[in-house]
Amino acid sequence: MNIDKLIQQLEAKHPGEYEYLQAVKEVLITIEAEYNNHPEFEKAKIAERLVEPDRIFSFKIPWVDDRGDVQINLGYRVQFNNAIGPYKGGLRFHPSVNLSILKFLGFEQIFKNALTTLPMGGGKGGSDFNPKGKSDAEVMRFCQAFMLELWKYIGPDTDVPAGDIGVGGREVAYMYGMYRKLARENTGVLTGKNLEFGGSLIRPEATGFGGLYFVHHMLENAGVDIKDKTIALSGFGNVAWGAAIKATELGAKVVTISGPDGYIYDAAGISGEKIEYMLDLRATCNDIVEPYAEKFGAVFVPNRRPWEVKVDIALPCATQNELNEADAELLIKNGVICVAEISNMGCTPEAIDLFLKHKIMYGPGKAVNAGGVATSGLEMTQNAMHISWTAAEVDEKLHQIMSEIHNQCLRYGKEADGYINYMKGANVAGFLKVAKAMLAQGVI
Repeated sequence: MNIDKLIQQLEAKHPGEYEYLQAVKEVLITIEAEYNNHPEFEKAKIAERLVEPDRIFSFKIPWVDDRGDVQINLGYRVQFNNAIGPYKGGLRFHPSVNLSILKFLGFEQIFKNALTTLPMGGGKGGSDFNPKGKSDAEVMRFCQAFMLELWKYIGPDTDVPAGDIGVGGREVAYMYGMYRKLARENTGVLTGKNLEFGGSLIRPEATGFGGLYFVHHMLENAGVDIKDKTIALSGFGNVAWGAAIKATELGAKVVTISGPDGYIYDAAGISGEKIEYMLDLRATCNDIVEPYAEKFGAVFVPNRRPWEVKVDIALPCATQNELNEADAELLIKNGVICVAEISNMGCTPEAIDLFLKHKIMYGPGKAVNAGGVATSGLEMTQNAMHISWTAAEVDEKLHQIMSEIHNQCLRYGKEADGYINYMKGANVAGFLKVAKAMLAQGVI
């Protein structure tokens, strides 16, 4: 496989799609040696077929706001690869949504879903619609208009969307209601549903829970106890909320959360009622975190990111490329021992290179944050079987899945000096499963 040539071809075909090209390059570089051990992959052009989506749907979404004015948004669904199961991946509603971001997320989803051991392919979708500041009625009308275009391309054995940034239980419920009306059936076509109509227990906190399970395994493998370790989190939505809950349960101390206005440093630790307040804050304060400082007497640092705080563990929980090279230098200088992405592609390539160079434990998002989609897969299973598991049963299965993902990373990521390159391990393990499935099924 000639990586440089393939990347050049992609850059020429997809100019300006920086996030997508970044994700593809990271995977290709780390799987190159393993790929070249399989001449059958090269003969079948697995890499060239894998980096392009199966199909992309794009559509306009006209809807009427509360003033009676017609608004127009754009919607997308990227169905990337379904070699091991139906397309699976979230829907993101945010003004920043574009094809590059959705293609990067869909590409990452292929390998993340493969790592879970569940039969799910990779996909992603969304819209540039911003639910912030919209009334429930406006969100409902938009979600119904969005599903009016999307419904014919999805199904429980075809493509199963979920939530993501800007798409929580409310939005999923409105979309599911419209799908049910159009398709005239009740199926597990969307995950992240309310418990009353097919949702799974612990789904909202599953990404954070799974992330901490993975970090716990990373530390244990290195002979380090997570108890009493300090943790910096970014963000303060469902992902950071779940991470804070599980980190506290495991005996660690979370000292930061962040928003677009800056970050909070709470030396006493973010636990108990402070964790519960995080979601109240998100719902009522339009994503700003300064009110937390006023309520609990913590330090608010405006217009900065939490990676300058001296901590043992750093966990990006917000969005892509939120931790850059300068942040990585600060973390390393301050003695960080572990950095794990609970957000998708939370670190820039330059930051990752620094962590690997300094032999810092670094966990990539496709492994660390796989708990969210794993629990979505468990929701699909419950829907298909027409049963509902207890929270303890779901949590046990989630923990088992994260343990297996960690084992796969160890198997393929151990280097000659004993260092575990989790990025390489995750990419190779996920790639091999998908590549072998594609090879077995022929050129289609």
